[in-house]
Amino acid sequence: MNITSQIKQPIFNEMELFEKKFHESMTSKVALLNRITYYIVNRKGKQMRPMFVFLTAKMVSGGTVNERTYRGASVIELIHTATLVHDDVVDDSNRRRGFFSINALWKNKIAVLVGDYLLSKGLLLSIDNGDFDLLRIISVAVREMSEGELLQIEKARRLDITEDVYYEIIRKKTATLIAACCALGAKAVIEDEIQVENMRKFGELIGMAFQIKDDLFDYSEEAIGKPTGIDIKEQKMTLPLIHVLNTCTPQEKKWLINSIKNHNKDKKRVKEVIAFVKDNNGLAYAENKMVEFQQEALSLLQNFEDSEYKEALTLMVNYVIERKK
Repeated sequence: MNITSQIKQPIFNEMELFEKKFHESMTSKVALLNRITYYIVNRKGKQMRPMFVFLTAKMVSGGTVNERTYRGASVIELIHTATLVHDDVVDDSNRRRGFFSINALWKNKIAVLVGDYLLSKGLLLSIDNGDFDLLRIISVAVREMSEGELLQIEKARRLDITEDVYYEIIRKKTATLIAACCALGAKAVIEDEIQVENMRKFGELIGMAFQIKDDLFDYSEEAIGKPTGIDIKEQKMTLPLIHVLNTCTPQEKKWLINSIKNHNKDKKRVKEVIAFVKDNNGLAYAENKMVEFQQEALSLLQNFEDSEYKEALTLMVNYVIERKK
């Protein structure tokens, strides 16, 4: 049994029912919209976010979920899908998980409108059922994701990112949505604000580790047999590079910044930058930071009684930093 199936095991029935409810939550009277949402639903990924919602809910409540849990998982997935559709337009990307993106098949105008539609469906699902506490959690996440993306764009222009700013970017851009999943899962079934905050923090820490792992793929040969250097080509400042920029000599720093600003399309130069970052401890430093976030996340689970849900969440945390792609 692969690791995702193992994680899903304790919430298998919930995930099956969720798929149905999620599909229903997307329906519209417009045939074109239904055709596009059908395309989206049939090309779903691992569904990590709804898994976080259900596992958290069952761990904190001793094994129960309710209709609010399903709505919370659907809202998160609707909003996550909306952001992916919009991201592909922003990045001018034609592929998503190996399939054509919505903008590649139906053009940008339709993709933006579909993203807006999914966003409004998510908001209405909460409003129509009076889940204002859940809606607040999700709305904060959407605001922070937008801020994170814009902060990254602003800083990339000047290449002056400190380690603290980098953490702020990834906390908002990536970690905030996983934090919202875990806070939602808890809030849907319990009233204890301290536990809800603990689970929010747990999700945030996993999200931080997840993003650092993603940044490491740019330098490692795990995913496709050779380092991609895509972040360097796109002038994205990630932790391995930031650490090396802060620890190398002024001369080396000048060469690095010049390489990223003016020679980021030169394959040979990008290879040299990757080698320099590796040789100067950039990867090892980032890996250590990733493990620190992972360990801190695991420590937050210690307060809960042992259960198959806690075990599955522990597996999930470990999978985040051990995955190969």
